[in-house]
Amino acid sequence: MAQTNATPRGSANNGVRLEVRGVDKRYGAREVLKKTELVIEPGQFVAIVGRSGCGKSTLLRLVAGLESVSGGTMRLDGQAVDGLSEDTRIMFQDSRLLPWKRVADNVALGLPTERRGAAADVLARVGLGDRLGEWPARLSGGQRQRVALARALVHNPRLLLLDEPLGALDALTRIEMHRLIEGLWQASGFTALLVTHDVQEAVALADRVILIEDGQIALDQLIDLPRPRSHGDAAFAAIEKRILDRVLQKPDAEPSAADARWPGVPAHGLRWAV
Repeated sequence: MAQTNATPRGSANNGVRLEVRGVDKRYGAREVLKKTELVIEPGQFVAIVGRSGCGKSTLLRLVAGLESVSGGTMRLDGQAVDGLSEDTRIMFQDSRLLPWKRVADNVALGLPTERRGAAADVLARVGLGDRLGEWPARLSGGQRQRVALARALVHNPRLLLLDEPLGALDALTRIEMHRLIEGLWQASGFTALLVTHDVQEAVALADRVILIEDGQIALDQLIDLPRPRSHGDAAFAAIEKRILDRVLQKPDAEPSAADARWPGVPAHGLRWAV
């Protein structure tokens, strides 16, 4: 499928280039991804949408290096994806904070001693500079997701993978998080790849929206709208409707064995939840 050349909105100085070439992924006899072709330029924000079982979370796991492709190639800045990369971090729907550690200590996990002060800086950037000594149990759902975002960004990732990170939040908190994520992306210039069921969320955040159907890319939609975006704007609504109408043409797929067990992460990959 022809690629859409969207100009990155954020600074591209820190982002990686992702190339997915003819990628297949099989679990036993089931082919979850089929000859997938996708290029994401440095600094782009790309959203992947699709019905349950279509393969979108599988693609995210492959990009993360949590699983291996069955065929084809996947490269970050020309280097084959072969396991976990220090340049990549994932933010999940579940914040996965350690309840026995305070907020600042959760964010500082994995940092060398000389960089632990960076936790306070990034918590201030996500609006939690006054909660460093708080316990996770005393935070709201939105605040816990801010901590999870800080825990990813403290490592200065060049690729941020977002797997339904806002799915459990209320509508107003989701809008606040949209603005926060967009602002941090624009300031830092990392490449962002978001998996979501919410087409409106995808249009609000992304430069491009990719629709996956039956393990294949069915749509690559450029979102050429000024930022910040308004849900009430006619052009926004028209793009959202176009994508949603296309999604609704297909029934839900049966979830693969991999989708059924997700968001399980192998023990060696637990740092990827930070």
